[in-house]
Amino acid sequence: MKRAFRVKRSYRKILRNRKRRIERRLAPKNWSAQAQPMLRGGNIHYEMGERSGAVGCGGVGVIHTLVQRLGLVKEIDEHLHLLKVHLPYHESDHVLNLAYNILAGGGRLEDIELRRQDEQFLNGLGAQRLPDPTTAGDFTRRFAPADILTLQECINRTRQRVWAKQPEGFLAEAFIDVDGSIAGTDGECKGGIGRSYKGIWGYHPLVVSLANTKEVLYLVNRPGNVPSHEDSVAWIDRALALVKPHAGQVTIRGDTDFSHTTQLDRWDAQGVKFILGLDAHPKVVALASALPAEAWSKLERLPKYEILTEPRTKPDRVKEAIVREKGFENIVLVGEDVAEIEYRPAACQKSYRLVILRKNLSVQRGERVLFEDVRYFFYLSNRRELELPAVVGHANGRCDQENVVAQLKHGVNAMRMPVDDLNSNWAYMVMAALAWNLKAWFALLVPERERGLELLRMEFRGFLQAILLLPCQIVRTARRIVWRILSYNHWLKDLFATFERIQALELG
Repeated sequence: MKRAFRVKRSYRKILRNRKRRIERRLAPKNWSAQAQPMLRGGNIHYEMGERSGAVGCGGVGVIHTLVQRLGLVKEIDEHLHLLKVHLPYHESDHVLNLAYNILAGGGRLEDIELRRQDEQFLNGLGAQRLPDPTTAGDFTRRFAPADILTLQECINRTRQRVWAKQPEGFLAEAFIDVDGSIAGTDGECKGGIGRSYKGIWGYHPLVVSLANTKEVLYLVNRPGNVPSHEDSVAWIDRALALVKPHAGQVTIRGDTDFSHTTQLDRWDAQGVKFILGLDAHPKVVALASALPAEAWSKLERLPKYEILTEPRTKPDRVKEAIVREKGFENIVLVGEDVAEIEYRPAACQKSYRLVILRKNLSVQRGERVLFEDVRYFFYLSNRRELELPAVVGHANGRCDQENVVAQLKHGVNAMRMPVDDLNSNWAYMVMAALAWNLKAWFALLVPERERGLELLRMEFRGFLQAILLLPCQIVRTARRIVWRILSYNHWLKDLFATFERIQALELG
């Protein structure tokens, strides 16, 4: 019998009362003109609490319980061996210290000092002390590439325990997205940096993610001057081996840099699906141009979402009006057509479906049309059961990975590159990305499915405000560490229900 995870009866009463109070406070009211501003608290005093203590990141306790119940601590300490003796820290202490710093609102290594100087934060985690920022940086320098792979596999084995708790059909159709991103740095002494094709000095990380849950499966740091696709095949294969046992069907998606025509026959023979961009080289452009008019059909874009009420009025296109008024050169989309042909890349032994998107453009300056233009986009796929708009839609859906990359860069600051060489920054990147993955794991374990999906789609900073950065009193008793939430928001019922579910997990 499936167990229902609900908020405790006493908590439901507290939450209900707090919700009613705030609803009464915020209810619509016919206000009369006010003589004073609404923010009128002027008689403010500060005092120090001598006996009671609190932290501002009350959700970290739930995350720490999640980490323990899933067995991530055990995985790391059993498989990652970087310290000859533990004086006093274990490998898991260092890894979680970096991840929890980010989950507590920190943005850089130096913020770890705020955590280790916070007595109540230490009490809440049952820790005597935490590594300082210098020690944390030194820990990242111990990593060789094999050690970083070991850490990522520890995280991935833990990840599968979360997937095992998902409802049937959770990964009926899994999408693995792959892309590279430039991570620039102004540092001149960082080993392994290179100058990218954009003229930016730094690194060029490879990101392999699961689109269904926005989890980062693998992160690979590389010099800034390497091509986007370099060494990506081995990491795609690792992601396939990770996801396939849990998925009904797996589709690889990537832009034109990841067409990997030398690998397509092998992937197809393994039952792996793919929708990959293909460069618009002269051969395929000539094939597209030679197609008869009847081969083309108008592309009807799939709706991004279902409108449940009435369609909203679209806002005025202010930027477009300014471009026309100022007489800037403007490329206007007139229409989109789609067609398909059979195409066998030179490196393949069999042909695949080549879906061609033709964009009909009008190049204008002000109100004058300068000339008409046509641009082609090509998608190579073995998904023969899909209609043409669906192939284009799935191919464009890979662009959502840009949001994951943006969260890695600006949400958890995984690509800040704070230490001194390629491997140490790679190790930091993986540990910082763990904070993002922990967000996804928490969301996947929320008992109310729709609320969990909302958290899964949420930006990292929004997740911090909703779940983690909660004022919380820490009370230590003989056998328990009590995190007593002192505030209210509408996510608290999900926090408590998820905590109940996490506590019920068998220890990994």
